[in-house]
Amino acid sequence: MKEIRKILISQPRPQVEKSPYFDIEKKRGVELVFRPFIKVEGLTSREFRQQKISLTDFSAVIFTARTAVDHFFRLCDEQRYQVPDTLKYFCSSESIGLYLQKYIPFRKRKIFHSPTGKFEDLIPILQKHHKEKYLFAVSDVNKDVLANLEKSKLQYTRAVMYRTVPNDFGPDEPYDYDMLVFFSPEGIKALQSNFPDFKQGDMHIATFGSTTAKAVLDAGLRLDLDGFQSPTKSIAATIDAYIAEINGEPENKETQTA
Repeated sequence: MKEIRKILISQPRPQVEKSPYFDIEKKRGVELVFRPFIKVEGLTSREFRQQKISLTDFSAVIFTARTAVDHFFRLCDEQRYQVPDTLKYFCSSESIGLYLQKYIPFRKRKIFHSPTGKFEDLIPILQKHHKEKYLFAVSDVNKDVLANLEKSKLQYTRAVMYRTVPNDFGPDEPYDYDMLVFFSPEGIKALQSNFPDFKQGDMHIATFGSTTAKAVLDAGLRLDLDGFQSPTKSIAATIDAYIAEINGEPENKETQTA
């Protein structure tokens, strides 16, 4: 197969200097371009009101992303809804719970989170508070966890507060990549939206997440690296091992320093 020299990572560029992605560039002599295929747009207050959801009806809110936190408090502010001190927060990870400090006095509020960072492990905690009326703040595509909530028989309302849309590519923007890396089904949809006549040819496609892998196959494309099935835990390490295999290099090649 074609050697890999230029890779598009469909995520924002890491803000830290010591990202393992940058180690891949030095180690393998490849170029990594960070270019999100999708972007997030918040619903307007008018769009949110069309869902006929009254924020005052809920005693607790569920968050599975920092973006959901941001748009929840934005919409509360735009609708002049003063978030009560009694509101309880249930988060799918500790980091999301800590992120709430951006908006509320952390120590004075009731905040709960999954012990593992997985949403399914938040369910038992939600069930312990089964009398709460939950508002689930989500995007327009967040449907993966609804089956678990349905089984729990909790009182909850799914409230769409933001949407994902394709991040358009400019007409003169080069598209000379050897490998594309995707992390969500929406990224695949954005690829098709930007390039309706896209032909994969010998371009490698990698995914992380079972639903993303399925989206590639459903689009009639070839999936070359399914990171979800990889025994390697690190995304960067999985990509590095794949490059080594395709380019015929030793996997344990030392990073070259300037």
